[in-house]
Amino acid sequence: MTALVAVLHAGLAAAWVGGMAYSLLVIQPKLAKFYAKDPETRETLTVVIASGNRWKVVGLIGVIAASGAVLLLLDTDHWWIHAVKAVLLAAATGIFWYVSWRHWPHRVFATSAEVPAYQARLRLLATIMLALTGTAFALGVVATHI
Repeated sequence: MTALVAVLHAGLAAAWVGGMAYSLLVIQPKLAKFYAKDPETRETLTVVIASGNRWKVVGLIGVIAASGAVLLLLDTDHWWIHAVKAVLLAAATGIFWYVSWRHWPHRVFATSAEVPAYQARLRLLATIMLALTGTAFALGVVATHI
């Protein structure tokens, strides 16, 4: 049972971290380069790519949190690592909430002059989310070796 929950937990966490890293470090720079002379098309494509993912990520976060809680119940020896990971997940979730329900609605209706500032803010927020979730993932790996 523990191994199954651990694989589910780590697999979903890896998918989230990997998806964010791929978007931030591969997709977004390529879009910027390819559409350098056509920022409106770039923004339209970015919105299309992001569309419909909000509730998938909410579900992903929920399962990661629930499976983490189950893992804590199954093994309380290193509870402090679970607590730190929970704080990191909560912080990343807060940023995700802000991006999904505040940043994106404003960005979708932004003027062409405002879009670059929204893009820069999203890069910063995505980088912070990636650092938070990556750190939580690394702590999970460390926890298996202590």
